[in-house]
Amino acid sequence: MFVLHRMASSSRPLFGSSLRLPIKPSVSSSSILCNPISKQFYNRKSQSIYLFKKSHYRFSSSPAAVATDPGTAVAAEESNASDDVPKEVEKVVLPTNESSETLLRIRHTCAHVMAMAVQKVFPDAKVTIGPWIEHGFYYDFDIESLTDKDLKKIKKEMDRIIGRNLPLVREEVTRDEAHKRITSINEPYKLEILESIKEEPITIYHIGDEWWDLCAGPHVETTGNINRRAVQLESVAGAYWRGDVNKPMLQRIYGTAWENEEQLKAYLHFKEEAKRRDHRRLGQDLDLFSIQDDAGGGLVFWHPKGAIVRHIIEDLWKKIHTQRGYDLLYTPHVAKAELWSISGHLDFYKENMYDQMNIEEELYQLRPMNCPYHILIYKRKPHSYRDFPIRVAELGTVYRYELSGSLHGLFRVRGFTQDDAHIFCLEDQIKDEIKGVLDLTEQMLLQFGFDKYEVNLSTRPEKAVGDDEIWVKATGALKDALTDKGWAYEVDEGGGAFYGPKIDLKIEDALGRKWQCSTIQVDFNLPQRFDITYIDSNSEKKRPIMIHRAVLGSLERFFGVLIEHYAGDFPLWLSPIQARILPVTDTQLEYCKDVVEKMKGSGIRVELCTGERLPKLIRNAEKMKIPLMAVVGPKEVETGCVTVRSRFGGELGTMEVDDFIGRIKNAVENRTFV
Repeated sequence: MFVLHRMASSSRPLFGSSLRLPIKPSVSSSSILCNPISKQFYNRKSQSIYLFKKSHYRFSSSPAAVATDPGTAVAAEESNASDDVPKEVEKVVLPTNESSETLLRIRHTCAHVMAMAVQKVFPDAKVTIGPWIEHGFYYDFDIESLTDKDLKKIKKEMDRIIGRNLPLVREEVTRDEAHKRITSINEPYKLEILESIKEEPITIYHIGDEWWDLCAGPHVETTGNINRRAVQLESVAGAYWRGDVNKPMLQRIYGTAWENEEQLKAYLHFKEEAKRRDHRRLGQDLDLFSIQDDAGGGLVFWHPKGAIVRHIIEDLWKKIHTQRGYDLLYTPHVAKAELWSISGHLDFYKENMYDQMNIEEELYQLRPMNCPYHILIYKRKPHSYRDFPIRVAELGTVYRYELSGSLHGLFRVRGFTQDDAHIFCLEDQIKDEIKGVLDLTEQMLLQFGFDKYEVNLSTRPEKAVGDDEIWVKATGALKDALTDKGWAYEVDEGGGAFYGPKIDLKIEDALGRKWQCSTIQVDFNLPQRFDITYIDSNSEKKRPIMIHRAVLGSLERFFGVLIEHYAGDFPLWLSPIQARILPVTDTQLEYCKDVVEKMKGSGIRVELCTGERLPKLIRNAEKMKIPLMAVVGPKEVETGCVTVRSRFGGELGTMEVDDFIGRIKNAVENRTFV
């Protein structure tokens, strides 16, 4: 279930956030069409989400993070909140597909009801697939472009179908019979789906005796089990059939469905909050970044203010890594294609790589990963067992091909910078190294207020490289490290990569949304492919263990998460502009310039704004989410002071410039308000 906490506060969030609502099927379309639903699916865990009527600030006073059981709905911890956070919290509980089989059945049936309604309103429409998804359902149609007016017609017809209380009846037929029926109603996409179904018999669900679809279920018993007032059609988007750009473009209708009207109302409230905090809009409004059409989709331009935030993040990242024994690297953005052949990327990852470049009769490739480069640096000289562990890290920019339709702001791009690192170690060092990575991850993420994680451990799949003994040892080391850390985790049996077990960590933002962030991956494959070795205590050649790890994931995606997490209201230490000096009239300009120079000399990010009346200057600063404003009039010039207004704390009064500077530096150092 989702737990949405309504807060009656008008104060703003230090660690506030929005939830981006991804459109992602809960299970694959093919499994919806032809696979029975396992009981295990309904036993999947719940998550909690915090919903605020207005943005608020939430401090974490704890020096350590908590890895929560994914099955536990986590309420806001008032004991860890600042005084700005209200004590009264109204909870609205929203179920998920995983926590409520009833909701899943409602959403799946709504997809069918919508398809039936579309074909009643538009008889020439051809149907394809219609799964349930995270917050509702969708269905793809081969039809002319639809408008908002069309959606209203479709919803009206859906309400009629729901009101008729038609039964949903499951029927089993032979493959030949299914083929015959589909051919008779001229549904070519359903024929293609039928060909992909391997199981027998073929199952069909009927709505009354008027409409049917290939489907394995589950569904509600009758359409009357759906509350039509808890269903809403949301939008229309283009979608290629089977996700293939060479196939027809379809019309995808998205809808949301809930068990009752209260749940729908809470979801819509939450959705509005997500829209308000969308990093793509805030990125433009706050002049942080852009995607330039003239340069190409998925390529990020960091504007000066966004670049300042990135610089702060990178400096912090480098400081923590060097303190924890990592050597920092810089490596090229391209390499010979042969390198990617050795690594296996050309065999297993080619569809995500850009075309090769012919340079002086040799083929080169933009890098999709940093790993082979770090291995080459390892191979530059022989190593002894005494050298281990060897830790190297790089903020390395990589390039991966993504379909234009899948690009999404900073969350899905074609060029991005990974906070990549690799550890080369001995077998008996795996546990300590993993524990060290967990400690580093916690230290890094706590800087941004992320103190609740969901942790998953993925184990050996059916097909894997490496012998049983090393898999058992490595997996045990990962488990022991998590246990020593005191973090709860779930085991994804068989979910590891073919080359080693891994730990995945999701961070929970201020609204309770979980974002995939950190990954720790043991690798038995690349050391073998590149034939890397060391000399052991018996003077024999052995192969080291290699650990891949990323803490933030990519800087672009993490920045997008931060924008939504803070709703653009960056805390003072991270804000691109920490203070804005505002003269009442132009006669105070020279004094203001001196103040700016003095503050810049103390390392404070400050700017001078003039040319408008003071109320307009204040409004502009509020709009740009500047944490501090220092107003300067004749009295301030005379006394050598500034009158300070905080975006978070209101009027702070008049103070000397040195005092103002000192309070800012103290607040930045301690991650607090001025």
